[in-house]
Amino acid sequence: MNSRFGALMARMRTQRALSTLVILLTLTVGILIGTVLSRGRVRGNSAPDGSLLPAMQTPQQLSNTFGQVASSVEPAVVNVSTESTPKVQRRGGRTPNRGQRDNGGGNDDPFQDFFDRFFGGQQGGQQGQQGGQGDQGDDDDQGPNPFSGPGGPGGGRQRSLGSGIILNANGYIMTNFHVVDKADRIRVKLFDEPPSVLHDAKIVGVDRETDLALIKIEPPKDKPLTVARLGDSDKMTVGDWVLAIGSPFDLEATVTAGIVSAKGRNLPGGRQFQSFIQTDAAINPGNSGGPLVSMNSEVIGINTAIYTQSYGYQGVGFAMPSNVVRDVYEQLRAGNHKVSRGSIGVEFSAVPNPAVLRVYGVKNGVPITNVRPDSPAAKAGLQGEDTITAVNGKNIKSGDELVNLISATKPGNKLNVTYMRNGQEKQATVVVADRAKLFADRTDQSSEETPEDNEPAPTKLGITVKPVSPEMAERAGTPEGKGVQVMDVKPDSFGDDLGLAPGMIIIKVNKQPVNSEDEFRKITSQLKSGQDVVFLVHAGRGASGGNTFVSGTLP
Repeated sequence: MNSRFGALMARMRTQRALSTLVILLTLTVGILIGTVLSRGRVRGNSAPDGSLLPAMQTPQQLSNTFGQVASSVEPAVVNVSTESTPKVQRRGGRTPNRGQRDNGGGNDDPFQDFFDRFFGGQQGGQQGQQGGQGDQGDDDDQGPNPFSGPGGPGGGRQRSLGSGIILNANGYIMTNFHVVDKADRIRVKLFDEPPSVLHDAKIVGVDRETDLALIKIEPPKDKPLTVARLGDSDKMTVGDWVLAIGSPFDLEATVTAGIVSAKGRNLPGGRQFQSFIQTDAAINPGNSGGPLVSMNSEVIGINTAIYTQSYGYQGVGFAMPSNVVRDVYEQLRAGNHKVSRGSIGVEFSAVPNPAVLRVYGVKNGVPITNVRPDSPAAKAGLQGEDTITAVNGKNIKSGDELVNLISATKPGNKLNVTYMRNGQEKQATVVVADRAKLFADRTDQSSEETPEDNEPAPTKLGITVKPVSPEMAERAGTPEGKGVQVMDVKPDSFGDDLGLAPGMIIIKVNKQPVNSEDEFRKITSQLKSGQDVVFLVHAGRGASGGNTFVSGTLP
């Protein structure tokens, strides 16, 4: 009896163990199947699921990140201030927007108002103009100067303000071209120095195409400069956090936060070399030339422009990508301090049009609208209405791709161009030319360095004069044909130090009458350093006929 009971109990224990084992195996298999299915859903699920997103930073963590980035980059951000004396616009003279296309009258350049608003231009003009220029005349090296300075008629000395970023411990600073354009004096304030300490800067080189300029200061002897790191703008994605640092409205060391709201943004006007990073970080006048910074404390752009109808921040700002900045910076530092870009001399539509490709029987490529005479493309046999499909074996899908590839090729190098003509594929070897020379009528690179025709040049005293017109003599109450009128005084020159100003009439210099520009130039050219100089000046009607003496010792 006992043996039977014992055997029964043993069988029950065995069955219980087997049941437990089966249950455990079943649970294990279920867990494995569930894991596999879960992973499959993660890979294939197209619907957003908050549980699958990466862990979000708390507000405190995000705040700490912003603070760390700002503190590491701010010392490399500088305040750039300039002084200039605007030229008086003459009747019949060239307009500031040389080379601008005419589509039927009026100001057809949407950038003019755009940049005037951002960079302190006159606000009394057109409000928020957004008109387009059409899509004609675009080329692989296209466009007139896209960043025409605001400028304005006459007046006294103008001051402007911007920002910059230190890229080299030897004092090299990158900023925007429009910040230093036509500046007679450029001064830089470092981050941790008092407002009274300013460093004179000189222009190393400029690139009007990208609105970038490289300036340089002598580094302080008592401490090294803090240098910023340029990041890889191509790695930034829409939605990434960024900080904008600069001096909006002269409020230096201002930091604003936002995200990358778009990449590759080509603004109205069909301009080349202007594929911007768009951000909603607050950017205002004065931010120009300052950095757009990633959460890795790297500069991924130079803040260049805003789109606004109110002169201030409206949530849309644009920065030149750091990869473009790096290339321009390296070229401006080296050699002749100029940016060289390649060109083959073809023009194309800025706006892709699938209908054109269909009509010409190609699936991809860039249809050519025109080939410049005597250009590399013309010499290689390319013609208008050909479609470029590849360069050096790389398929070309857009005009931007074509421009980027060709412009990055040094002049003198050869490219193998594949193109379609009347349904037949053809090949051509093209020798790349210098874009600035090939499109000199559009880029107008040397225009700012060439004085206006018949425009008086400043004398050694920093004064520009002209004959006194009969009308001016009558208004001033001076004898007709006597004296010369001051047109312009160069800032920080000898004439400026004496207080001479436009509109004054110089009657004599060191007792010698001056009744023409030639007489004035001849007399002043003979003056030597350390010599006393006395001007008899007519400054307006009043006691003694409005005449007064102005004197000083020539440095």
